[in-house]
Amino acid sequence: MLQKLFKLLAFYFFLCMLCLLVFLYSKNGSLQISEPPDDEQKKEQYFDKVAENFWRTEAPGVRLGSTAAEVLQPCPETTPDLVGPLHVEFETNRTLDWVREQVGSVLQLGGRYKPPDCVSKQKVAIIIPFRYRDEHLNHWLYYLHPILMRQQVDYSIYVINQYGHGVFNKAKLMNAGYAEALKEYDYDCFVFSDVDMVPLDDRNLYRCFDSPRHLAVGVDKFNFTLPYKNIFGGVIALSKEQFLKINGFSNTYWGWGGEDDDISNRVRIRIKSISRPDSLIGRYKMIHHDRDLHNDVNPHNPYKLHETIKTFKRDGLNSLNYTVKDIKRDKLFTFISVDVHVPSGLNLK
Repeated sequence: MLQKLFKLLAFYFFLCMLCLLVFLYSKNGSLQISEPPDDEQKKEQYFDKVAENFWRTEAPGVRLGSTAAEVLQPCPETTPDLVGPLHVEFETNRTLDWVREQVGSVLQLGGRYKPPDCVSKQKVAIIIPFRYRDEHLNHWLYYLHPILMRQQVDYSIYVINQYGHGVFNKAKLMNAGYAEALKEYDYDCFVFSDVDMVPLDDRNLYRCFDSPRHLAVGVDKFNFTLPYKNIFGGVIALSKEQFLKINGFSNTYWGWGGEDDDISNRVRIRIKSISRPDSLIGRYKMIHHDRDLHNDVNPHNPYKLHETIKTFKRDGLNSLNYTVKDIKRDKLFTFISVDVHVPSGLNLK
């Protein structure tokens, strides 16, 4: 009696499993299931086979048809879809909705992307300090998402917006972006990019290297040449280890100027060298614009550069203070508004 009851329960269990499989695979026909035979012995063999196929069903990163799971392989060093030099123009009126329709279909919420057919060797957070630049952001997103996809980057886009209308602090926003990104994923590489800088060659890889990387070698504004030897701004990439070693950016460069040279000093003090792509691959086109409101030139910033060697150990990630006011997740990016606590009465004049 118990044996018959057990067989009956087993039969209904496999029948439920069969219904589930039919439901899951009826659309694509990836699993063919026939009617179970009437013979009891053959019926047991049939359901054993169904169960075996069920557990071998394809899952993310696993291929069907192998007794041992086949995980995705690492992405190649040279990705096959790169096209080289690009045509970039900013005259087109690109709305955020239009850009979302053009490039957002394969993205996860928050501007998140992972290559579907291989595993990236690095997990990259793209950090954009931001305020009052919506049109520029639309252009940037339109060009950069396809580039990063072709480069097979495991990445997310973080737009770090300075809350309020106080004096702008670009470097502190980038520190905040680093800290907020690490709350969501174990990134090991960070690319810090101005929102008005778009690469002209997709072989300029948005990833980290043995030395901190200056990606924006030649900008059209400077006739595609380096303005000076130690420049380290526009678009840069540092591994988590490198960024910690220099204690991030300074938090004290209010207004325009100086923060890029300060981090250049930090890199030369602690790591000694930077790397760059060659002068053709490292070309960028800049969106021309007037100086932002509340981002006037700070005449005090250049003098602080002489003190970097004395201040970098106490001014940076270990002294960072800010308040997150809002987080919004779009298909194209994660938008984080932060209060950087502008000092009361700060005057740049």
